[in-house]
Amino acid sequence: MFWLTGLTLLLASLLLCLIRLSKNHYTVITILTLLLLPSAFCLLPLAALAVDWTHPLSFSNAELARRDFSGQTLQAAEFSNANMEMANFTGADLRGAVLSASVMTKANLHQADLTNAMVDQVNLTGADLSDAVFKEALLLRALFTDVNIQGADFTDAVLDKAQIKELCSKASGVNSKTGVETRESLGCR
Repeated sequence: MFWLTGLTLLLASLLLCLIRLSKNHYTVITILTLLLLPSAFCLLPLAALAVDWTHPLSFSNAELARRDFSGQTLQAAEFSNANMEMANFTGADLRGAVLSASVMTKANLHQADLTNAMVDQVNLTGADLSDAVFKEALLLRALFTDVNIQGADFTDAVLDKAQIKELCSKASGVNSKTGVETRESLGCR
């Protein structure tokens, strides 16, 4: 029971500090409302309040040339400013990953899922993007020289007109996961 008294004193002190520092009275009202809610949470064991949260992986500024990430779950992982030349991401789950300003020349992204990924300013020269999913991905200023995009899905991806024109010149195939034609996903004419 001593921990409950200590917690109450701590919350009261915090509330007084907030009232003194806050210029927005709505903040104080919100905190008061939360404090006045039934205290059922105080009766739960502390272990029950623990949250199972793992932080996203961070490979920023890393040297990852020729590294094998095939089939791995790398959701929301950060690879910004990394050297991933000839890295293997075959079938990797890169949804929401940040690859900004990285080097991925000759990387293998065959069947990788990059939905909602940030792939801006990435050098993808010679990369295998076949059957990859880039739905709603940010791809501005990415370099697509000599890439294989057969079956890639670019639905709602953010690309500029020059990138779309370049990709449409080599677009073909249907994505095996989404069933979307590459040319259709790019809006090719």
